[in-house]
Formats: sequence, C-alpha cells, structure tokens
Amino acid sequence: MVRHVVMWRLADEAAGAAKKHNAARIKEGLEALAGQIEGLVDLEVGINAIELPGNYDIVLIADFQDQAALERYQVHPEHVKVADFIKQVRLERVAADYVI
Repeated sequence: MVRHVVMWRLADEAAGAAKKHNAARIKEGLEALAGQIEGLVDLEVGINAIELPGNYDIVLIADFQDQAALERYQVHPEHVKVADFIKQVRLERVAADYVI
C-alpha cells in the first residue's frame, strides 16, 4: 500500500471566496472521490483547527493499493477538477508518498 499525504496553505482570499470557504470546498471535493477511483482504499481530509505559525490549512491522507492506483488517481478526471481548483486558491503545497 502507498500512503499519499498532501498539505496546502491557502490564500486568505481567492477565487472570489475566503480561505474558510475554499478549504471546505476542497474537503468536499476530495471526499467525493471516495469510491470513484479504483485502488483508492481510504481517504481522510482535515481542515486545520488551531491557528499556529507554520501550520498548513488543509491536509489529505489517502491510501492506495499500490503506486499504479496512485497514478490512476492523479489523472482521474474528477481528481483533476479538484486539483485545478486547489491550484487557484493555494499558496503552498507539500507532499509525501510512502509505502505502508
């Protein structure tokens, strides 16, 4: 299994909405991918609850059967839609993929 972890720092205002609204939209969009992509085993999305310097605003933790499943996820049309929105509202992105 491969665990895919991504964190984003969002702009205070982007795409005509405040950070809080955009974070909720990202969470909803990512969670909607559950059950749609072959090999996506589990998916969790969290919105930062404690404002501390250095904290990111939203995190994705997703488990895939294997690297091929992660690669399918990356190009899946529904994931691409969410990713395109995220690119509009994010300031930073960090990620790690590791075998579990």
